[in-house]
Amino acid sequence: MLRHHFQKHGLEGSPSRGPISGFSYPSRDGGCEGARHRPHGWFTRLRTYCESLKVTRRRRREILPVTLVPASGYRVRPLQPQDVPLVVLTHNDARFIPSLLRHYRRLGVTRFICVDDQSEDATRDLLFKERDVDVWLSPVRFRHAARGKLWREALFALYGSDRWYLNIDSDEYLIYDDCFNRPITDLIGELERRGENRLAAPMIDLYPPGPIDEFAFDGTDGGMPWEIANCFDRTGYHITPTLRHLSMTGGPRRRVFGEAIELMKYPLLKWDQSCSLGVSIHQPTPYQRNFPPISGVLLHFKLFSDLRSRSLAAVKDKQYFDGAAAYERMLAMLEKGAGPDFNEPVTSASFEGPEQMIEYGFMRRMFGAADRLQCAEERRPTKSATATGSDGISGPAC
Repeated sequence: MLRHHFQKHGLEGSPSRGPISGFSYPSRDGGCEGARHRPHGWFTRLRTYCESLKVTRRRRREILPVTLVPASGYRVRPLQPQDVPLVVLTHNDARFIPSLLRHYRRLGVTRFICVDDQSEDATRDLLFKERDVDVWLSPVRFRHAARGKLWREALFALYGSDRWYLNIDSDEYLIYDDCFNRPITDLIGELERRGENRLAAPMIDLYPPGPIDEFAFDGTDGGMPWEIANCFDRTGYHITPTLRHLSMTGGPRRRVFGEAIELMKYPLLKWDQSCSLGVSIHQPTPYQRNFPPISGVLLHFKLFSDLRSRSLAAVKDKQYFDGAAAYERMLAMLEKGAGPDFNEPVTSASFEGPEQMIEYGFMRRMFGAADRLQCAEERRPTKSATATGSDGISGPAC
């Protein structure tokens, strides 16, 4: 009976008394395929299982009700079985709303479920115009909602469990293998076929090809943020599998500011009654599900000309982790001079699209060549399509 219990929860195998050692990322030798990600041995997997139970039980004891109300004139619209819902939090994010909606609609999202955290810009006005967006408001701020976790969990409970959700921040744009030809329902189907309930995708910071003070993004021209911030670090990341999740650090904010910010996320997950966001959105429970191969990348956009002003606003607002201490340290460095140039000859590369991220080893390939060719033919753009190409990727080289 004990052996059956271990097998049911993925604990069978040889014993091991510690998590796997860390390794460099990305890796072209199959490092994103997951063999090094998973805890080895039943003893380590048992520790992960027990840690998940401990945190889940503690969260259920400590969880507090949070008030969410639909925006004026809105009513709760139930999700249909065929819907692909996305949960997102916004705060003064008007510049991202048009491109964010356009990007995820292209991936196949049919419903956007948004909590707006007391925005003072045009964010709400833009969201109210969209028929596929449900807008929710709360009398409490982001920090008092456990950095948004309570809002997200309340929405999952309201809209229904036992289904897949995208769960992102407003400056995160998910890409995966052949994503501009294959809808996200194809990705979900492939994950289910492989027995995976979660997609691991690190945040990869993109930055402009010069000093950031010279590059603004306001989202008013219909462009995508990677047309302005089109460079990224192609090396210099490190993954450490822990008992709870895959922990990843590195990137330009580590290189320039010395900040070891957690980069790994699980932006696509099947939410059921056993799930919670644990102690962090980076570590959802059950923890046993947090060790799949890396199958996507979150293009992350913070590094524009307004980095200084937005860091100052974050420091004053005190809504982020540890009282926005990371923003405070970045601000101290930014105030010493002009906005930094994040480009580094050996490390930086120009972003070209999802295929490039697979070739560099950031994420695995999910679909075969024949499948990709068929999907490309079915979704071939018409002659009236814009000249930026099917990926909408353009801009100067790094």
